[in-house]
Order: sequence, then C-alpha cells, then structure tokens
Amino acid sequence: MNSTLHVYALCVLLLFGKMLFISCYQGFFRIRHRVFTNAEDARFFQRQALPQELPQVQRAARAWANDLENIPLFFVLGGLCLALDTDGQVTAMLLCLFTGARVMHTLMYLGGWQPWRTMAYGVGLACLLAMAGLVTARIFPAAG
Repeated sequence: MNSTLHVYALCVLLLFGKMLFISCYQGFFRIRHRVFTNAEDARFFQRQALPQELPQVQRAARAWANDLENIPLFFVLGGLCLALDTDGQVTAMLLCLFTGARVMHTLMYLGGWQPWRTMAYGVGLACLLAMAGLVTARIFPAAG
C-alpha cells in the first residue's frame, strides 16, 4: 500500500469519526433533555413528542447535511486521485487539508463561530477544486 493511500484511508476514518461524533452529539442532547420529535422515541422515554428539535440538535443536523454535500465528493475525488496516480505529495496535502477543514467546519458550526465556519468551508472547497484539477490534468494531459 502506498503512502498516499494510507493518508487517504486515515482521512476517511477521521471523517467517519467526525460524522459519528455529530450523531452522538445529537443523541446526547435528545437523551439529556428527554426531548424527542419521533413519537416512538418519546413513548420509549415516557415523554410527549414535540414538534421541534432542540436548537443544538437542529444545528448539528445542519452541520451533518453540509457534510453530506461535501464529504462524498472528497471520497470520489480522492479515490480518483489515487486511481490516476496524481502527484503523491500534493494529493496527500489536499487530503489532510480537506479533512482538517471539515473537522474545523463542524466545530465552528456547532459553536456558531463566524467567520471561521465559512473560512473552513472555503478551505475544504478549495481542496476539492484542486483535487478536481489534479484529476482533470491526468485525464487531459497537455499536448506535448
């Protein structure tokens, strides 16, 4: 296994852990405050189902939704970079930078900290664009 693949695998695991954290974060607030919107969950805890989630759960759900718009693109573009054997150092740097940016984005989102959340989002987006550029360069090499 090459080192870029190791980096990619580590980044995938970190992003998995981050998304698992968001799920646990939501569950923690629901259980701690015993506030549930699903009738079966509320019944299980002998509570009344409420029409709206807690603010912390809503915020975490929006962070999760943002992840679902960005992280699958990372998986695909990162996989294509590996399959097309793009520059290993550049690819590894982009993989790590994207992963760090997504972790920071989640922390900034949960904390409600601007402009840091937007900056982290922008760094992650720039990494995706750069990976797309690497893939494009391998698919359409400059005419020699």
